Amino acid sequence: MGVATVRGARLHYDDLAPGGREGAEPVVLVMGAGGRGRAWHLHQVPALTEAGYRVITYDSRGVPPSDPGTAGFTVGDLAADLAGLIEHLDAGPCRLVGTSLGAHVVQELLLTRPDLATAAVLMATRGRDDELRAAADRAELELLDSGITLPRGYHAAVQAMQNLSPHTLDDDLEVSNWLPVFEQSLSAGPGLRHQLAIKPDPGRLAAYAAITTPCLVIGFADDLITPPHLVAEVARAIPGAAHRLVHRAGHYGYLEQPEEVNRQILEFFRSVPARPLARTNRAAGHERPVTGP
Repeated sequence: MGVATVRGARLHYDDLAPGGREGAEPVVLVMGAGGRGRAWHLHQVPALTEAGYRVITYDSRGVPPSDPGTAGFTVGDLAADLAGLIEHLDAGPCRLVGTSLGAHVVQELLLTRPDLATAAVLMATRGRDDELRAAADRAELELLDSGITLPRGYHAAVQAMQNLSPHTLDDDLEVSNWLPVFEQSLSAGPGLRHQLAIKPDPGRLAAYAAITTPCLVIGFADDLITPPHLVAEVARAIPGAAHRLVHRAGHYGYLEQPEEVNRQILEFFRSVPARPLARTNRAAGHERPVTGP
């Protein structure tokens, strides 16, 4: 794992390429709120490296061991961090994959720094909150601010019901495998609070009409966090965006149905021609400071 200082924040990242970095087209994977970049390494990283891509994952501002950031940072700040990391690693223009908050970050990058992107896959995304999602987000922030610590077992059960498909939840063996994962991955700390406070601005849906980067928008049929109708709104807002729905999958569909998700990503990437890397003469060594856009 490397460490880059980007816009004053230390970001931890992994940079992998089959047979070395030279000549491999970069793909940067952007995780959702509170999630470690290493979650991509279970399924997506092996598929992408096997396909010949250089794959970069990272822990965003707010996710340990990267810097926690300060209260009030925005999705624009996270998009600027992503742009700075891409430049730091001489990885642009690259292909991007984001899920949940990570997809929101990628969408903003496509507006502010389209020169850094060749193609983008946006999973479990949304361009606005509906009434239920807004109420759930407020309740989660209230719980964090209350200082109450829920038992790990309760947290794990609730997370499973919120993030997994009923098809997974009805399988006792699958559930017995998932519950320890949720218990061990309990997120906490001010950085998580800062990320959860980031909400989509409904006015940005109209702004997405200016996105020119080829996009694939993937929804998960059983997603309670970002339901398919909100994902579809983003797909309609982005000119020419392809839209796919993965069945038997909840919010963590990239982990529940990895073969189908990987197939969709790779087929889409094969349909979009590569562009030459825009080298910046910036070494990719650790701890190299970068000026954000």
